[in-house]
Amino acid sequence: MNGTKLVIIVAVAVLASGCSSLERSRSLANPDTPPTAIAQQVCSICHGMEGNSVNPNFPRLAGQQPAYFTAQLTQFRSHNRSDPAGSEYMWGLSRSLTDEQIAGLAAYYAAQRPAAPAAPGAPDPAAATLVAEGQAIFEKGIADAKIPPCAACHGAKAQGNEAFPRLAHQHADYLMKQLMVFQRTDERPEGSVMKTVAHDLTPRNIEAVALYLQQLPAE
Repeated sequence: MNGTKLVIIVAVAVLASGCSSLERSRSLANPDTPPTAIAQQVCSICHGMEGNSVNPNFPRLAGQQPAYFTAQLTQFRSHNRSDPAGSEYMWGLSRSLTDEQIAGLAAYYAAQRPAAPAAPGAPDPAAATLVAEGQAIFEKGIADAKIPPCAACHGAKAQGNEAFPRLAHQHADYLMKQLMVFQRTDERPEGSVMKTVAHDLTPRNIEAVALYLQQLPAE
């Protein structure tokens, strides 16, 4: 059994146990469970207490745009977002959440401070070249392929803009997986804009943009 699946099994077992007070409750089926309790007692198992996950299988949520967060969690609840990792973990966890709980979770994570990127290690010329390429794509797009700059929607510092998510300091592995979902599948039907943008990105383009975004300052 791999580590990620073990985490989920443990999480489900913990959820089933419940707690003695609403402020410490792990019950996702109770509409009175406060969003902060859900974030700290349930979501933290994968995403970290303040949304700064260390496992690249799980996105960093700290500082995320509330409108985007709300839309994604609602999509999981209705099973309209079906990318494999997301649906495996989130369909069951979100199915009983109320609109008020989802809105509260969005506000909780929006208020959390994103963690600073790790200090850079020894210089890696190949990685530095990719990061520079990713920055050019993010800021200027790829004119020959008619790919617009990512910054046009996600903000000059990748801070996001309402329905467009914050991408700064997101896990590169997670970003690459999501770009490939947009490019190759229909598992995120609400992402029609991203399907068009991602269509002509090469694997190197995808890696470059993801590495650039991962190392951006947490502002």
